[in-house]
Amino acid sequence: MRYTRTDWALAGLSFSAMVLILGTTGLMLGQIVFEGAPHLSVAFLTESPSADMMHGGIFPAIYGTVILTLLMTVMGVPVGIATGIYLSEYAAPRSPMAAIVRAAVQNLAGVPSIVFGLFGLGFFVMFIGRGLDGMLYGEGQGPVWGQPAVIWSSLTLAVLTLPVVIVTTEEALRNVPHDLRLAAMGLGATRFQTLVRIVLPNASSGILTGVILAVSRGAGEVAPIIFTGAANFLPYLPTDLRDMFMHLGYHVFALSTQSPNVDQARPVLFATVTVLLVLTFSLNLVAVILRSRTRAKYAT
Repeated sequence: MRYTRTDWALAGLSFSAMVLILGTTGLMLGQIVFEGAPHLSVAFLTESPSADMMHGGIFPAIYGTVILTLLMTVMGVPVGIATGIYLSEYAAPRSPMAAIVRAAVQNLAGVPSIVFGLFGLGFFVMFIGRGLDGMLYGEGQGPVWGQPAVIWSSLTLAVLTLPVVIVTTEEALRNVPHDLRLAAMGLGATRFQTLVRIVLPNASSGILTGVILAVSRGAGEVAPIIFTGAANFLPYLPTDLRDMFMHLGYHVFALSTQSPNVDQARPVLFATVTVLLVLTFSLNLVAVILRSRTRAKYAT
């Protein structure tokens, strides 16, 4: 196969773009680690912040980020996987309901994250939360559920990450050869048994890819949780679903925009960003290991 000048030109442009992306990423990560690593310590990771947020640690923000990510995953991933299974395995090719769901998913994928925050405030906090307060406590008591809380932030991020999980699940299921379904049914398996024992195991690596992307996006989002539960300064840990919480991303935003002394807050800021990156990469690494093991287990 002979390569023309156009092929070499395209290859050169692609290589240059790769070098530019890797170089920019490396410089960014290098600056963050170089300025943030010296400030990392056991006390910084295990203590609560001071009132000015320039002293003390960030443990409440780490705890809040982990709890939020886990709740978001539990609330959003099963719904997204179930929707992808319906669209791929059960919906008729020309089903109006499936067409409506796909259109809704495509529209959700293009909505800015700040709009999800306003939606979470209006729907989860004001409508559902205050509706629960009216039914359970009447009009005389102050807001119990109808206020920003970790549960509403988790639900908002679950809605935000649904399109990624749904699309990747549907595509992963469609990539499973149809002959496997026919062979299983020919041996007497029901449709549900075929789905659980044949289709889902073979599509699990692709589904886990969608979960990885969803968790990565949700763990780093800040705009939606500003309206629905994140606190600027909260030196204690949330112990109830109705509590507000600190978040590493929001803590970075507060340090960079509301600090009275930007130069003094710079080491804390970069150290917090370093912890956030390590936490996000760790969650991704666990998911990637699970995906690799699943893929090796069901490789043919």
